[in-house]
Amino acid sequence: MTELRHRGKTENDLQHQQSEDKGSENEGKAEKDGASDSESKPDTGHPGVPVTADDTPEVLNKALSGLSSRWKNWWVRGILTLAMISFFFFIIYLGPMVLMLIVLCVQIKCFQEIIHIGYSVYHSYHLPWFRTLSWYFLLCVNYFFYGETVTDYFSNLVQREEPLRILSKYHRLISFAMYLTGFCMFVLSLVKKHYRLQFYMFGWTHVTLLIVVTQSHLIIHNLFEGMIWFIVPISCVICNDIMAYMFGFFFGRTPLIKLSPKKTWEGFIGGFFSTVVFGILLSYVMAGYSFFVCPVEFNSDHNSFEVDCEPSDLFQLQDYALPAALESLTGWPTLRLYPFQLHSISLSAFASLMGPFGGFFASGFKRAFKIKDFANTIPGHGGIMDRFDCQYLMATFVNVYIASFIRGPNPAKVVQQLLALRLDQQLHIFNSLKTHLTERGLLEEEA
Repeated sequence: MTELRHRGKTENDLQHQQSEDKGSENEGKAEKDGASDSESKPDTGHPGVPVTADDTPEVLNKALSGLSSRWKNWWVRGILTLAMISFFFFIIYLGPMVLMLIVLCVQIKCFQEIIHIGYSVYHSYHLPWFRTLSWYFLLCVNYFFYGETVTDYFSNLVQREEPLRILSKYHRLISFAMYLTGFCMFVLSLVKKHYRLQFYMFGWTHVTLLIVVTQSHLIIHNLFEGMIWFIVPISCVICNDIMAYMFGFFFGRTPLIKLSPKKTWEGFIGGFFSTVVFGILLSYVMAGYSFFVCPVEFNSDHNSFEVDCEPSDLFQLQDYALPAALESLTGWPTLRLYPFQLHSISLSAFASLMGPFGGFFASGFKRAFKIKDFANTIPGHGGIMDRFDCQYLMATFVNVYIASFIRGPNPAKVVQQLLALRLDQQLHIFNSLKTHLTERGLLEEEA
């Protein structure tokens, strides 16, 4: 009886296994048919992705030919990092409007790199209008976001020019009409044998727009609040990237995460403390200059964009009492700091602790498609997206931080909105405000 039960159990297990194998075959067949109904090519998830070649300049290759690959990569990354930092300082010198254009160029290049990966994967299926629609949607989203930014921050310029006033009034309607046109074009481009892949790529484009364009729009918002809100967060991410690499290169022993095998706990911790100190020092230097702390505004008298203002309390030196333990250790009863320096600790901590997860996310994406870098634009560093994968997450945090803890009512913006109203509406608001101030005792009642 025991043997019969054993045989019966074995036969049942065999039938169950055969049933699972058959189900797996059917599922695999269904996926294959859905991926390309008329194509005989299976979709492995990463076909046709080009392998990036060695793009190191020949001059550097010859100069570093005697070094091991580890040290050669260290010198290449170091030299080009210094070159990129120098370029960053140069565009800062050119002012906020040039910085905005650079952000737009970086956004377009990052979008191109991600869309190119999708096209490289599925180009053999000849999906109609994929790249055309991707770039069209990029145009639509940028038109919407930049229009919103101009209307929000430079309403006095918009109200002064009749064409801009009309565009501002119907901006969202125009933006929606543009997007609706692209949506209809996508529906009309659907081909029966490629339905699933076309919707894959439609989602691919929109997720790319969400990650790249929306975040770059937030970067520009941070920039218009004052260049310090743009420079300090970006510099903290750069500092953390460099110091984590340095600590990991010389002291790294303990792997941090499987997605990035070269990342180590030693680099992660060393980068954190280095970035916090760097953020405090950089904030102290920049907080004393109105060029960095003043918001970008349009001056109607000079017909130009300016960054000139009376710095707010956030950028005025204040005395802070030290705890008893620190006072006994340093001998200082108080410490003179800019309030912004205290906020910079939060920015630096986020750049060190949460910012790297943007890089981990990008590493997982690249591993999914078995590629080393998004592109080979920068020798030793990969593509533009490889350098800005952490910046986009940082931009969102800074924007949320400003809205939650920093930004208050803006009297200048309120006045601009009032001046845009009809005269009878302005008079009504004036009388209401006058009555309110009189009741509060700030104005005397008329005899």
